[in-house]
Parts: sequence; structure tokens; C-alpha cells
Amino acid sequence: MSAPTTAPTRPTSPVAPTPAPKARRVRRTPLPYVFLLPTVLGLGLALGYPLVRQVVLSFQDFGLAQQFGQPPEWVGLDNYGSLLTDGYLWTVTLRSIVFCLVNAGLTMLLGVGLALLMRHMSTGVRLLVQTGLLLAWAMPVVASLTVWQWLFDTQYGVVNHLLTQLGADYTGHSWLLRPLSFFFVATVIVVWMSVPFVAFTVYAALTQLSGELLEAAEIDGAGPGSRLRYVVLPTIRPVLLVVGLLQVIWDLRVFTQIFILQEAGGSARDTNLLGTYIYRLGIGGGEFGMSAAVAIFMLALTVLLTAPYVRAMLRQEES
Repeated sequence: MSAPTTAPTRPTSPVAPTPAPKARRVRRTPLPYVFLLPTVLGLGLALGYPLVRQVVLSFQDFGLAQQFGQPPEWVGLDNYGSLLTDGYLWTVTLRSIVFCLVNAGLTMLLGVGLALLMRHMSTGVRLLVQTGLLLAWAMPVVASLTVWQWLFDTQYGVVNHLLTQLGADYTGHSWLLRPLSFFFVATVIVVWMSVPFVAFTVYAALTQLSGELLEAAEIDGAGPGSRLRYVVLPTIRPVLLVVGLLQVIWDLRVFTQIFILQEAGGSARDTNLLGTYIYRLGIGGGEFGMSAAVAIFMLALTVLLTAPYVRAMLRQEES
């Protein structure tokens, strides 16, 4: 009996690889840039022209005579030379930096603390606190300053009355006459008006915090302080950097609160900050060229103070 034979198999040829589909070239159209062009031009004119005008003005002798048509005289760097040798400018600068850092630090501390407390409040209490913060934030500056002036009034102020009732001799005490108490009142007002923004912004960031992450940290044995230091604050760090940057900028160029308190009885020379000094030098003294030079100096100082925040934000983006 013969064994069954099997038919020989043909050798299979290797399968050719399927060519990868060619990436479709995205056709670029200039239409989006055409739509953006009017906005860019508008912002350039609205922001660029005043800055260029300010720079040019800082190199000129521009006073009251130039207001009535006399051509300004080009003085080059004379305005900056006069400012750099002016001891009063450095006094105002140091005063402005200290005021800015103290107010920004207090605002961030109180705002972050309120935001953390709102996470643990009941819904009704939290809505009540948020309503009060919103009303304080939305109140016009001049209207709120009228109330604060009445509270610290020399004769009829509520603060003097309460302190006198507590046993301190504050009858007829003038809070705005002495520079130290003047800046205490200004700090209270500025911080009171700035805390709501920080509290709302940080609370919005905290609502995005993962509850599972906090629960895992608690299971691992982390206490409230450790969770705050190693979990909560690092997570909302980008928001804290942005809010801190804005506070430094706003508190360095504060003007309205200081100016109105000066008009209410404070000594302008002893309480001037850079914002009010620029105003009184230009509008009050008619030295617009010098005033523009101080404004450019203030811009450079703002860039210098905010540079660490910007670098920290860039490192945060890279990481």
C-alpha cells in the first residue's frame, strides 16, 4: 500500500508593505490675520501712542508755556539727571516699595486665608460671606473712601469713639496728620478693597482641586498643615503667581486712595507715593517733562519688581 503523496506548496512571495498615507498639507489662509489686524492696530494705538508720547515728553522741557502753544525745548537726559540726584525721589521710591510689598503681602495672606475658610463653610454661610465680599469689591472707590474718612474722622469718627470707650485717649486724634497713622489708614482701605479679588480667584482655583488627591494624602498620614503645604499650595501655585503679580502692580501704582486721603488732611510731601508724586509734579507743578521722566522711572521699577514673578511663571509653564 503506497503512502499518500502531498502536493508541493508554492513559495509565497513577501507581501509588500502598504505605503503610509501622505499627510495632508494644511492650507494656510491669511483670513484670521485679516480679522485680527483691526484689533491689533487699535491696541497698538491705544497703548503704544501714550507710551511713545511719554518717552518723548521725558526728553523735553515741557511746562505751562508749552500748554499755550510754545514749542517744547529738547533737553535730552537732563530730566533723568535731575531726578537721579533728587533725594526726595528716592525717599518716595523707597516709601512706595515698602507700601506696595506690605499691602500685597497682607492682601495675599488674608485673601488666601478667606478662600481656604470658604471651602469649609456651609452653603448658607459661604453665600453670605461671598455677598459681603462682592459688595465691598463692587463699591466705587470714592464712595468707600467717604465712609472710611467718616470712620477715622478727628471729631466724629467711630474709631476714635470706640478706642476712647475702651480706655485709650483718642479724643480728637488725627489719623491723617502723622505719616505712620496715615499709611495705616491707607493700608486698611487698600487691603479691604483688594482682598475680595484674591479670595474669589483663589477659591475658584480650590474648587478645581481633586478631592481624591487630598484623601490619598490624608490616608498616607499627612495632617492639615502638610496637606496645605505639599498638596494644596503647589496645585494652585500658578493662580497664586498671577494674583500676586497683579497685586504688586496695582499696589505700586495706587493713586486714588492716597490722593483723596491727602486732600482730607494728610501732608502731601510726607505721604507722597510715586503715583501722587507724578500727578503733583505734572498737573500741580506744571513740570510735565519731569513728570514724564518719573513715570518712565516708575515703569522700569514695576518691571524690576515683577520680574521674579514672571520668571517663576515661565518656569511653571516649562515644568
